[in-house]
Amino acid sequence: MRIGIIGTGVAGSLLAEGLEGFDVTAFERVAPGDQAEAGTGLNIGPNALKALRLHRPARHAALRAASLPWQRWFVDLTDGTRLFDLDLAEVAEEPGVRIRWSELYRLLRAPVAGCTRNGHALEALEQDAAGRLVPVFRTADGLARHGGFDLLVGADGRYSRLRALAAGEPPATLLGACIWRLLVSDAADCPYDDYGQWFQGNARLLSFRLPGGAVYIAGTFPLPPEGQIPEAMKTEAAQRALFTPPDAPPCPAVAWMLDRIAAHLPEIHWARSATVPVLRHALAGRALFLGDAAQAMVPTLGQGATQAVECAVVAARVLRTGGDAAAVAAARDARVDFVRAFSLAASDTLLPPTDVVAGTRAKRQPDFMAKLRRLYTDAG
Repeated sequence: MRIGIIGTGVAGSLLAEGLEGFDVTAFERVAPGDQAEAGTGLNIGPNALKALRLHRPARHAALRAASLPWQRWFVDLTDGTRLFDLDLAEVAEEPGVRIRWSELYRLLRAPVAGCTRNGHALEALEQDAAGRLVPVFRTADGLARHGGFDLLVGADGRYSRLRALAAGEPPATLLGACIWRLLVSDAADCPYDDYGQWFQGNARLLSFRLPGGAVYIAGTFPLPPEGQIPEAMKTEAAQRALFTPPDAPPCPAVAWMLDRIAAHLPEIHWARSATVPVLRHALAGRALFLGDAAQAMVPTLGQGATQAVECAVVAARVLRTGGDAAAVAAARDARVDFVRAFSLAASDTLLPPTDVVAGTRAKRQPDFMAKLRRLYTDAG
């Protein structure tokens, strides 16, 4: 069976490594070692680490060695009032991790460098005489074809070109919130460490330390009904007003973040949070989609890259045992439906009219804790 993988991000790299004995070629649009598209940081959930520990122990060890542990999740108001504090050991079998995207990509791409063709951007799809899919790539030397594949795997992210070519552009559903991201590289004086969130009304800051003295900061705030990000909100004054308590100074953590936002404003990446419908396969099972290409979801519980890990582990296991794209769907889609629904429900405090204090404290109740335990312990 000849398998082509479009994209060597999280799902694509792990799948390629997991398909021992198959004729696999992976295609990546960037040059070798080029992680320019991966400038911020992320947290990866305990469920992904469990999946790697059970099925790809070498990747588990490498990831642990290159990251900081994610052991705690706390939620404060921007004046420092504590609403929620959770030791992940209460709901998970092992900690998650905190890592830079660029380092994650380096770790995952290195084992599959030998089967990867870099500088290949998918342009079109054709079909050979045997009915196999023939991807057409744009390269520095022009268009390139590498023959037909029995299975093409779209692991090329939320804006998957393979998915668009095979099944059309998916309709997006906006959450109604802006999310922006920033990496602060020199953050030795940061006054906090592990995964924290700070609310002022429905606006939220999220931040944590990363290896090498860096800090990741993300901001979220509700959008107007038309769903566009007002340019006026992309200013220091607007962001300070958004996250400053009305009747008190911001706590030290928030004050530190606001100063870094002001200093690094041009580096912030702004986006609208959105989901797309799940699509696992197309073209009579000849195209399979994994990770964000299949199931882009809201980022509230940090399950984007985490679910991509699960996807790759499960898909590799299914394909190695003779399964096809439909079998991967049968093994993955119920789990993904649960994770997407739970992540969306957990986003309630990001949107009016939800009361942030009551909504956050409700997350300590047994029902939410049981779902969180299911999220973090059911893996691959």
